[in-house]
Amino acid sequence: MVIIESLSKGGMRLLIATFVAFVAVVVFAAPVGAQAQRGTVFRVGVLYPGGSEALSPRLAAFRQGLRTSGFVEGTNMSIEARSADGKSDRLASMAGELVKREVRVIATSGDFATRIVQEATRTIPIVAFTDDLVGAGLVASHARPGGNTTGISIVSPELNAKRLQMLKELSPAIARVAVLWDPATGAAQLRAMEIVSRALGVELLILEVRSLSGVDDAFTTARKEQAGAVNVLGSPLLSSYSHKIIDLAANSRLPAIYQWHEHADAGGLMSYGPNLLDTWRQTGVLVGKVLRGAQPADLPVEEPTNFELVINLKTARALGLSVPQSLLSRADRVIQ
Repeated sequence: MVIIESLSKGGMRLLIATFVAFVAVVVFAAPVGAQAQRGTVFRVGVLYPGGSEALSPRLAAFRQGLRTSGFVEGTNMSIEARSADGKSDRLASMAGELVKREVRVIATSGDFATRIVQEATRTIPIVAFTDDLVGAGLVASHARPGGNTTGISIVSPELNAKRLQMLKELSPAIARVAVLWDPATGAAQLRAMEIVSRALGVELLILEVRSLSGVDDAFTTARKEQAGAVNVLGSPLLSSYSHKIIDLAANSRLPAIYQWHEHADAGGLMSYGPNLLDTWRQTGVLVGKVLRGAQPADLPVEEPTNFELVINLKTARALGLSVPQSLLSRADRVIQ
């Protein structure tokens, strides 16, 4: 009481303001801080349509994103990962497993896997890394996703149209392009390319790939129908078959363009798209926001900000192709 009486009015106001600020910090920090003190470990589910070998580097980047939000595996977070090894019929049971494990949030890869998880739960938050969240009807809008889903949309329809333009620029004489398409991704990617193909005077040969054996069938048809190039559409399933696709493209002497730079690094002719691992890292950051209390319905869908063109000149030489300077000058990286 003596202390309070000795304070000036200005000092009293400063003391009260300091106390209020301290209480606010304690209140707003309480959810995460208190849980950390109690030793709470958040369980995070990951559902990936491809193989576990391909998932491994993706998970490493995903963990980095979570770490930026203060979530470290083995300390306050654990990951329950499921990979379907390219067998889409396994996704529903795996999604059910994650729901039964009562994970706090589920990260998914691809439009189809995301839809499967949405059918499995309407309450557990979903953070999806997909080709086209809005176009696939998985969320209401980019700004206000609604429901229990948000995530990263890599605008694959627009990117595939640009890849088609690059193939035509590479070889202006191309009249027919084989398009490897995973039907589980929906038709939005095809619609965008069909518009551009008419403007370029290029016929599209749409080849469905639902399994590893379907890759062989697709290239058999591409050769039979005298396709001049191959555009590999965005799909976790097709990405998991990339080594086989690259080998068959080389054996068929068909120039092909891919989504991720890893495919050009592995011998593919060209790739154009966002950085795969950066996007998985971005997904981890979003999951961290959800773990901290953000609601997917109100968390805007994000898109990659950087896109990279990689050209493999070694593959071009093997195919007897001369890459025009107009493409080389735009390349972010050229593999000699």
